[in-house]
Amino acid sequence: MDYYDITGLSEHGKSRRVASCAKRRYGMKVRLISYTPDPEMTVAIAARRCYSALGSCELTCGLSPEEAKKLINTILEAGHLSPAEHASFTFAMEGVSRSLSHQLVRHRIASYSQQSQRYVSESGFEYVVPPSIAGNPKALGLFEKRIEEIRETYSKLAEMVPKEDARYILPNACETKLVMTMNCRSLYNFFERRLCYRAQWEIRELAEAMLDCVRQVAPNLFSWVGSPCEMHGYCPEGKMSCGKIKSVNR
Repeated sequence: MDYYDITGLSEHGKSRRVASCAKRRYGMKVRLISYTPDPEMTVAIAARRCYSALGSCELTCGLSPEEAKKLINTILEAGHLSPAEHASFTFAMEGVSRSLSHQLVRHRIASYSQQSQRYVSESGFEYVVPPSIAGNPKALGLFEKRIEEIRETYSKLAEMVPKEDARYILPNACETKLVMTMNCRSLYNFFERRLCYRAQWEIRELAEAMLDCVRQVAPNLFSWVGSPCEMHGYCPEGKMSCGKIKSVNR
């Protein structure tokens, strides 16, 4: 998997806009397009507020990066995560399937804007091929044959009825594009659920790409993030466990 950073940060690494980008397999692309300026200092100041009687001016003055890191580590170890809600991150993503987006919007403490199938034509739509199908020539042949049939049918329907009705024939594999904003605390929940080794392969790829992006601008906030078994030493999946927990606990 290839990673690249296609833009620089501002002089002090506090840019409001960043194009840190992780190019993934299957055509998936994720870009961090905006985030709270100096997110780690913002969270550290919010955490300091909880434990200090200082006035607002004194609260924000004299807090060094080392002290901010210490405050972040303290609240994360204590499970005091509300200060993390003051930092938010906005991602642009493409090359993902409608199957993925249906899962993604289940994370409700977030804002989403998605390419419309009502107003944007899907003639000749791109699509995502699961690796299990891509690696099986016979399955891939069946898959791509049906995709072509759906493309042709959609184009014919779109000439007869509104696009919003023609879209009913489109598959879950259909490629989509989104912009999504989450605060840091919501991202913790997202990563814990979607970095699990039992998570569906495509949304796990997305979670890995997003984590790569935010670690570039807020490494201390996200240094501890991982699957539940890696973070907490237990598996919440019960009988459905993938077995990874056994190697973690060795």
